[in-house]
Amino acid sequence: MSASDVRLVFVTAPDPATARELARTLVRERLAACANLVAGITSVYHWEGAVQEEGEVLLIFKTHAARLSAFESRLSELHPYEVPECVALAPVAVLPAYLAWLEDAVR
Repeated sequence: MSASDVRLVFVTAPDPATARELARTLVRERLAACANLVAGITSVYHWEGAVQEEGEVLLIFKTHAARLSAFESRLSELHPYEVPECVALAPVAVLPAYLAWLEDAVR
């Protein structure tokens, strides 16, 4: 596994309870190795023809590129939003020990 195999996936949730449930389920099912929950964000976005502003929780998932498609499918099943945020980024570098842990966690 190399850094190019890692994906950081940004997902927003409407509240802490939903964020925790998404995180626990996706990690338990080994679709992600880890999820960080960042509470207290405000999202401003276009929806249904108007600018909306809502409090949300940001989740940052760490997964393997090979698991991303299954991650996205499962997230769509679980998420309460009609169109959940799911933005995956590839890091430039990852500590080798972290890479080994992540690979084992999503195996």
